[in-house]
Formats: sequence, C-alpha cells, structure tokens
Amino acid sequence: MKRRDILAVTAATLALPGLAMAQAWPARPIRMVIPWPPGGTTDILARIIQPPLSAALGQSVVIENRGGASGAIGTAELLRSAPDGHNIGIVTSTLVSAALLTRQSYHPVNDVTPILHLADVANILAVHPSLPVHSVRELIDYGRANPGKLSFGSPGIGSAVPISGEMFKLMTGIDMVHVPYRGGGPAIAALVAGEIQLMFGNGSSTLPHVRSGALRALGVTSARRQPYLPDVPSIAEAALPGFDIVEWYAVIGPAGMPAPVVDRLNREFMAIVGTPEGRARLLDLGSLVVGGTPAEMGALLRRDMDTIGRVVREARIAVE
Repeated sequence: MKRRDILAVTAATLALPGLAMAQAWPARPIRMVIPWPPGGTTDILARIIQPPLSAALGQSVVIENRGGASGAIGTAELLRSAPDGHNIGIVTSTLVSAALLTRQSYHPVNDVTPILHLADVANILAVHPSLPVHSVRELIDYGRANPGKLSFGSPGIGSAVPISGEMFKLMTGIDMVHVPYRGGGPAIAALVAGEIQLMFGNGSSTLPHVRSGALRALGVTSARRQPYLPDVPSIAEAALPGFDIVEWYAVIGPAGMPAPVVDRLNREFMAIVGTPEGRARLLDLGSLVVGGTPAEMGALLRRDMDTIGRVVREARIAVE
C-alpha cells in the first residue's frame, strides 16, 4: 500500500471509536443535573427543555436537583461523572464565581466540556420601597451620605450576584454591607420584607416582585435596557458608564465528552430554545436566548475567569 493509503486507513480506524459512540448515543436515559433546588430559574429552564429534548433524543431526560453551596455541590458531582454524554447539566455564571470566591474541587475551564451558551439574564438593581431613592443616581448620593447603612443581599458567598454589588461599590466608592443568604428565594424574601435595603437580584426571580410593586427597580446590570423592563434604564446609562454584568445560563458536561455528542447536544438544545415559542417562554423568565458554538461557550468561561477574577482582586474579597 502507498504511504498515503496507509495514513488514510489509520485515520479512519482512529475515528471509529468516536463514530461508534456518536451512533450508539444515547444508549440510556440522559441525566441532567441542576445544581440548585427545585423552583428556581435554572430548574424552570430545565423543565421547559426536558420534554422536547427527550423526544429529539429518543431517550428519557431525567432532571436531578443537587442544590447546596451556591451550586457547587451539584456542579462538582456532575464534573466527576462519566464523560460519555449521558451526564449533562445546566449551570449559571456561578460556575466561575463560586470557584473564584470559594475553594472548590473543580476548575471551571479545565474540568468542563462546554456545550451551549443557553441564555443571558441581567440582574435587576431593586430596592425596598421604604428606601427614599427613585433612581441609580439618588441611590449613589444616599449611599455616600450614609456610609455603612445600606445592606445588599445575595443567594450566597459563591454566587454570581455579589459580583454586581462589589462592582457597584468599586465604581461608586459606597460602603455597603453584603448579607449572604442560603439561596435566591430567601434573599428576595428578605428584601421584600425590608430586612435588607437592596439587591442586584436575578431578573427572573426579581421581576414578579417589581411588577407587583413590592420592590422598586432602579436599573439593570446589562449595558442596555431589557425588553421585559423597557422603562428601567441600565446602570451604565443612568450613572455608571462601563457597568455591564450579565448572568448567563449554559449547558455543560464533564471534561472529555466526545465531540460528535457535544455537537448533537448543541444542535438539539438550540433547536428547542431558538424557536419563536422557545424564545418567548424564556423571555417570560427574563432570559434572552443566546446560542452559539461549544467553542464560543468555552471562550466565555475563560473571559469570565479574567473579568470576575479582576473584581475579586480589586475588591479584595477573601476566598472562603
């Protein structure tokens, strides 16, 4: 045989395991890990996607809620599982922030197979109605005149929400107290009850309280206004140019998943959320569908490691 023929046969032979894997997959039900308790935004997203994904793959998709430690417990379990395509999960930006703010057993880039940048959710800067401010500028003036008297809540030390608060403190020079809770639900409940004055709350969980009048929205953390709150300016627009923090949702798996399986999952997820109906259902949750390739999701992970890491260093946040 000629050398080029030998090389062609060798290449084809090496490709057979991956091809066989792609053809045989999925061979059993897919486990979808949600590293948060039931009822939160991530869980709702998963339950919207679950039925059409099961139909597309011809296998059951079983949702497992593994909450605790700002998503770190379920994420660690997912990333320790077999990378055969039968173990995936939906995570948030907390994947990165938890690793930078707390000591974790996994690396948010090296131990992950990125599959899809599912959606973005801007945080809403919301205050209790008893606070005498009606704009971002008034909040800044109030905070500067009352150092240490403002407290902002979050779902926990390792969550992505405190990053918005810490960046706000850095850019304004305001002295605010961070009060972490055991999840976004308790944090929002504390804000509605007036136990804390403000929060950079997840858009999906904060929006209902803003619409009911229980909370007052001053701004959104994204660079531009959001379609579900068109009358509320971005923080950048209102007072702080350059302020831009968006919480993302992504589909990931453990490192080492076969490329054909990753590509198939990317296509199937996007086929579900990319339809007009899918986009509308996510918009009702305050989520904007993004999409893109697995490589683009990987680039986002690396970029967040740099940007969030910089905030952690400049704000001198101690790693727990």
